Amino acid sequence: MLEKTAGVSESMETPGSQTSLHRANLERVVRAVRMAGSLTQAEIARSTGLSAATVSNIVRELKDGGTVEVTPTSAGGRRARSVSLSGDAGIVVGVDFGHTHLRVAIGNLAHQVLAEESEPLDVDASSAQGFGRAEQLVNRLIKTTGISPEKVIGVGLGVPGPIDVESGTLGSTSILPGWTGINPSQELAGRLGVPVYVDNDANLGALGELVWGSGRGVRDLAYIKVASGVGAGLVIDGHIYRGPGGTAGEIGHITLDESGPVCRCGNRGCLETFTAARYVLPLLKPSHGPDLTMERMVQLAREGDPGCRRVIGDVGRHIGSGVANLCNLLNPSRVVLGGSLAEAGELVLGPIRDSVSRYAIPSAARQLSVLPGALGARAEVLGALALVLSEMGDSTLLESTLPAATPAFT
Repeated sequence: MLEKTAGVSESMETPGSQTSLHRANLERVVRAVRMAGSLTQAEIARSTGLSAATVSNIVRELKDGGTVEVTPTSAGGRRARSVSLSGDAGIVVGVDFGHTHLRVAIGNLAHQVLAEESEPLDVDASSAQGFGRAEQLVNRLIKTTGISPEKVIGVGLGVPGPIDVESGTLGSTSILPGWTGINPSQELAGRLGVPVYVDNDANLGALGELVWGSGRGVRDLAYIKVASGVGAGLVIDGHIYRGPGGTAGEIGHITLDESGPVCRCGNRGCLETFTAARYVLPLLKPSHGPDLTMERMVQLAREGDPGCRRVIGDVGRHIGSGVANLCNLLNPSRVVLGGSLAEAGELVLGPIRDSVSRYAIPSAARQLSVLPGALGARAEVLGALALVLSEMGDSTLLESTLPAATPAFT
């Protein structure tokens, strides 16, 4: 007997409704596996609400159609079968434009990274040059893997700036000033000939850590990235929260001191003016030279340099104030610190926790864990892969691998 799918009336008994129900059940299973990478059949049943018998029959059908692969595994000491999307079902591409780099990754629908490469990128380069280099690098990596370009079903694109949700254009950014007003999705899709999904780097960092890194196993988290600016990617109930205008997570513009330094946004004393590289590094350049970078500052702090340790501790306390505000508003269960600053470990994480315990509601602070990112500089490009996996349609995937679905009495 077919199981009821949300929104489908139990009284609908026509063959057409049976076909629709079966199709919906197929898509529920594919979606669960797609988002997790791999699941046992018992895990699929729990996450979809379908019975074990229904899942078993659907997995058999998907396997016969080449949509999924099934391998023996164990769960809780018992034999089980792990289900993942077939490596032949499609390929996804991640592209990340950073402050000084371009990074590209190729992956399959089973969450396996097949190839990855990074190269320097001049931040003053025009958008046409940037997209041209991205096109070349994508094509070169696809050729390296030996995979047919026709297998590519989508590209995830990360940019270091806000995306207008209505127009799809890149908003004003001091990192890529020559790109303001450009529609990155259209630009790259026109070059590669496949759908392109775009988001800012903080949101993609959150997705990357959620799927592959320090955010695994939680459904509510904030990913904080401190670089030339400060941003947060917010995950609520397992999904990125962007807000109606796409600007959710601009934690860098929380006001800490109304008499503080003037921020690039026009306000005074924003969190960014106490934590971002452009404001922090000048504090140390008189004693450490004009070529100091965030990475070098972190390295020196780990080696015991007292000045670098003091600055990183201060940065951590300021970040913690912003995180405390997030705790009071959203009550996330985890905060993941990304970017080069995360390499400072407890030198920065300890002060963050101290500020959270001081300024956050006690119940929210007790429930929060603060961790360094597990993916380092790869977080955003892996998040771009995850973006495609989350945005692609299950119906399209089924149509590419299965014949027209027929009613199955499961």
